[in-house]
Amino acid sequence: MEVVHSRCCGLDVHKKSISACVMIREHGKPEKLERRFGTFTRELEDLAAWLAEHKVTHVAMEATGVYWKPVWNVLEGRFDLMLVNPQHIKALTGKKCDRRDASHLTDLLQHGLLQGSFIPSVEIRQLRSHKESCAHGARGVADQEPDSKGAGRSEREAGQRGH
Repeated sequence: MEVVHSRCCGLDVHKKSISACVMIREHGKPEKLERRFGTFTRELEDLAAWLAEHKVTHVAMEATGVYWKPVWNVLEGRFDLMLVNPQHIKALTGKKCDRRDASHLTDLLQHGLLQGSFIPSVEIRQLRSHKESCAHGARGVADQEPDSKGAGRSEREAGQRGH
């Protein structure tokens, strides 16, 4: 199969961890690198630095709940990002990808087999977030889940909330 993206990464995103698999296919020899990261903002920045260090150009992740949002926010503008519907992966392979298998996402991405979901621009997402905040203003900020909207959890927040 033809390699479309010679330096790409698949991310398996969970609430407290991210599994990353980088595939570098240049000069005929494939190189696969795997690493796990946490979901605190500084750990997401470490992920971005690691991807940049390996000159990754394209990154794909499954759309699972809201956990992809902080990752997207940190990586946006640095890499060509793709958010993939798990049903699309199932349609391609005949089965759902093992949620812990970032390698499978990387393989599909490098061959150009993934189709990304539409993600609105930063400006539109900020307007939506502001609108949601105004609509839920009576409930108070404590009722909202900060992980779903921010760049990531701070260590202070996690400690205060008992995570």
